[in-house]
Amino acid sequence: MFGWRSPKAQDTANGIDRLRGALDKTDAVVIGAGAGLSASAGFVYTGKRFERYFHDFAEKYHFRDMYSGGFHPYDTLEEYWAYWSRYIYINRYMDAPKPVYQKLYDLVKDKDYFVLTTNVDHCFQKAGFDKHRLFYTQGDYGLFQCSRPCHQKTYNNEAVIREMVEAQGCVIDTDGTLILPEGASPKMAVLSDLVPHCPKCGEPMSMNLRADHTFVEDEGWHKASERYAEFLRRHQNVKVLFLEAAVGFNTPSIVKYSFWRMTHEWKDAVYACLNYGEAYAPDEIKKKSICINGDIGEILYRLLNSQNITPEK
Repeated sequence: MFGWRSPKAQDTANGIDRLRGALDKTDAVVIGAGAGLSASAGFVYTGKRFERYFHDFAEKYHFRDMYSGGFHPYDTLEEYWAYWSRYIYINRYMDAPKPVYQKLYDLVKDKDYFVLTTNVDHCFQKAGFDKHRLFYTQGDYGLFQCSRPCHQKTYNNEAVIREMVEAQGCVIDTDGTLILPEGASPKMAVLSDLVPHCPKCGEPMSMNLRADHTFVEDEGWHKASERYAEFLRRHQNVKVLFLEAAVGFNTPSIVKYSFWRMTHEWKDAVYACLNYGEAYAPDEIKKKSICINGDIGEILYRLLNSQNITPEK
């Protein structure tokens, strides 16, 4: 339906002025968030952060980022969970280094909003967003599921993840920061009795992350999906701002394409795309679009300043 020629992204100042006006006039905001939002907040999977927590795995297996390490075929479940417990802890149970999610919350907290996101790191709830206005479509680092799966239920994993990282010699500081052992490398395996198994069939557990047909859509997932559908149904005839925040093209049909379609079909909808180098929209919705290139954390900061909103600490 949509062509690929797109309106040139507006200069930042003009785009922020237009977006500020759209926020002032809108009756509801639908936020669609992608991985770039967490990257802007400091949850990066490469570079110094990767080296800090996974230098031992990188030295042994020669991968260069956390994502690649998650797909490595480890020889044992004990080693697999040593890697994944660190991965989950620092990306789910530690706070993001920068307050980007808090800025987004400050921008929309007084609006009628809903969030659709492919992110799985729980940053929205930690920033204060109402959990009943969130739909995490791709899962949550904080949940286990049966790897088969033999049943459609998920399980909170915080307690066992903490046990796993501590069993490797790591320390969890009072502020939640994971500290690796001084003067030694952490163990690269967890104790066998910490390896999680399904309480019903005994098969190994896995993360509740959408990767293939085994992904569990539990009761909470379905309720969130229903709330999102109901929110859209109630607002399709009023002024709606579809605010796309740092969404790439890994899974464009979830946020990007659906936002384009609804903006095209809904009379009073406006589409805003905030993205670092990839801010654009199809020609069919050009007149209803606001495209701003740049780091989303900086864009949000300038938006808050333009509205004289003081971010909460």
